Amino acid sequence: MGIDRSPDLPIRRTMPPDFAKLKQQGERIAMVTAYDAPSGRLAEAAGMDGVLVGDSAAMTVLGYESTVQITVDELLVLTRAVTRSVRRPLVVADLPFGSFQISDKAAVHHAVRFVKEGGAGAVKLEGAGRILTRVAAIVEAGIPVMGHIGLTPQSAMALGGYRAQGRTAKDAVRLRDEALALEGAGCFAIVLEAMPPEVAARITKTLRIPTIGIGAGPSCDGQILVWHDLLGLSSGHIPRFVKQYADLASRSLSALQEYVADVRGGQFPSQPHTYAMAAGELELFELEMTSRLRA
Repeated sequence: MGIDRSPDLPIRRTMPPDFAKLKQQGERIAMVTAYDAPSGRLAEAAGMDGVLVGDSAAMTVLGYESTVQITVDELLVLTRAVTRSVRRPLVVADLPFGSFQISDKAAVHHAVRFVKEGGAGAVKLEGAGRILTRVAAIVEAGIPVMGHIGLTPQSAMALGGYRAQGRTAKDAVRLRDEALALEGAGCFAIVLEAMPPEVAARITKTLRIPTIGIGAGPSCDGQILVWHDLLGLSSGHIPRFVKQYADLASRSLSALQEYVADVRGGQFPSQPHTYAMAAGELELFELEMTSRLRA
């Protein structure tokens, strides 16, 4: 039986195995990041299959300079806000830098926190290599894991900065091997970030599990973008793979400037934005105030 996404059907939470069914059916998976209740509700209303509470919140929400600065507790607050607001999409929580690199035990401990305290349906962690044992340990604990290879922001400095990966034959083979290893370790899906579309297409064709692309071309089984990039709320450098579907930053600024002008000019609030008082009650109030002043 296929996955029916009709909004008119009774609400059923999307689960990690559903992603595999969507790949088998040849249906594309739509994901976006979200960091609070309003963005979670809008993502669900738009029909997203999955929502990632990404460590990108470090920069988009908390004002840090990089993803590595966000803490587990900070990301847990955001995860809880999202999971309280959505019912159908799969909520995936990023494991932030330092929460899984130290040991398998630490990785499982923090993954459990994001499921038990945050309400997430799965966790995501970056990298392969020595990370494979972390993935296997978390999966063994009963928690679904989404992998992430290519440009991995938590280790961007080791990769030479925020650069596309897999642009040489050697690196492309490495990425394919990493993807197969992550599938073998138990990942239910893998994010492919910033790599040539031909490389992502080969990886997608090779794997049984779905790939979610971000800057990896159209052949991935699904796509994900950062909330603020997609809606035109980001400042500074915007990656070339981003399609901006709105310019909410300029529209928000215009609205805020209009509000400031109305406040300073006395146009806001006006009568439609106030609460009425019955004439008789107003008269009694004035009489009471007058009598108190005379006393």
